Amino acid sequence: MAAHGDAWPESARIASTGLGDMDAGDFRASAHALADWIADYFESGSRYPVLAHVSPGTIRAALDRQAPERGAPMSEILSDFERVLLPGVTHWNQPGFMAYFPSTGSGPGVLGEFLAAALNQQAMLWRTSPAATELEEVVLDWVAQLIGLPPGFEGVIHDGGSSSNLHALAAARAAVLPDVRQRGVANRNLRVYASEQAHSSVAKAVILLGLGLDALEEIPVDRSFRMRADALRAAIARDVARGVRPMAVVATAGTTSTGSLDPLPAIAGICRETGVWLHVDAAYAGAAAILPDHRWILEGADRADSLVLNPHKWLFTPLDLSAFYCRRMDVLRAGLALTADYLVTREPAAVRNLMDTGISLGRRFRALKLWMVLRHFGAEGLRARISGQIRLARRFASWVAADPGFEIVAPPSLGVVCLRVAPPGVEDDQALDALNAAVLDRVNRSGEVFLSQTRLGGRLAIRLVVGQLRTGEAHVARAWALLRDAAQGLHRQAGLGT
Repeated sequence: MAAHGDAWPESARIASTGLGDMDAGDFRASAHALADWIADYFESGSRYPVLAHVSPGTIRAALDRQAPERGAPMSEILSDFERVLLPGVTHWNQPGFMAYFPSTGSGPGVLGEFLAAALNQQAMLWRTSPAATELEEVVLDWVAQLIGLPPGFEGVIHDGGSSSNLHALAAARAAVLPDVRQRGVANRNLRVYASEQAHSSVAKAVILLGLGLDALEEIPVDRSFRMRADALRAAIARDVARGVRPMAVVATAGTTSTGSLDPLPAIAGICRETGVWLHVDAAYAGAAAILPDHRWILEGADRADSLVLNPHKWLFTPLDLSAFYCRRMDVLRAGLALTADYLVTREPAAVRNLMDTGISLGRRFRALKLWMVLRHFGAEGLRARISGQIRLARRFASWVAADPGFEIVAPPSLGVVCLRVAPPGVEDDQALDALNAAVLDRVNRSGEVFLSQTRLGGRLAIRLVVGQLRTGEAHVARAWALLRDAAQGLHRQAGLGT
């Protein structure tokens, strides 16, 4: 007969010899130390340069080439994190981060992520996590109420706006081609419409869905960089006359370059008349609709078939969490649901399995952090912070507009301001592009702020976005001072103009 110890499964024998997970005392001490580090980081993160200034390959060269043979204490691991990895971190949580659409790891969101990791839920089936499944339904209903979506939209969480856009177009494809699941899309002659300013994920979705980039029609924009509804109507009519089948229109509420808002009511009317699926990409600007005086942003979205909003952008929820809403989630389920024998359960028919609403079987407990953020700030707190950030962006835009050495190159929208260094008397666009690129580089090398760039009308523009939870007027004023100083110094150095 085998010895008693040999009867234990291997996992139990490892745990009994102290070779399993961390000791509870060690975990507690490390967690407390890490909580202190994070709290200090939130309080004084400005001591780090916003943009990482390491050379390519620096981090890789500082790491061991071979996987560790022996384990290390957490104190050593955390020390290496500070020594090796931290210098290569771009600090999205810093108040000087104004480069892209914001993503704030707020305190309650970070705590929610910590707790979700500990619980380690896999919310593919209702049975595998009733709490994760039902909390996701509830918090997405809360968000829908806050932004004014009417009843009838069902929500589900994806990792990002790109995934949400992909699933929206997958639903639209299934709606226009009910047999696509079996037959595919070969030679179906479909068309998707989006503005020239639409997010690149729309083009990626068209590629991934097998439609090909030729199926994407980029609709011209007006002087405010908004989709032209007349051009959309003409494009749809032209395609129908040629035997091309319109599949979907993607309207954007908050384009990436300028924050522009497509005319949703007009676009919704065209889609209703023609029977084309309307998807609203409100990943950025949708959050502003929680403000009563900005509810107009989503006017017309009540007639959409689907919509995306990213709480990890402007609702202070840590990456990653995208809220996807659909009026016809049954169409998406019909196109994607696939239940293997080992996933069959016998719950009541009313139970919804989240795995049926997307391509991912593995689903983290993302709803927990959003629930904690909404509970901590409340709608009132979220409104106060978002409205304050919009006011800061407007103030910054007023400073730029009042300076003869700069110009606003797109109507300021919410937290987004696009500007250009434009010294009086300088007409050469190529020289101005080089000057603006040099100004942006000098400002970013300061370590105090991080701004980005885009191209509008073929000209390089500097882009500043206010939306980080910890950004205040002093930080925006400092960005403006850095821009002015850099512009004046480089202008003189280049000898441009008079």
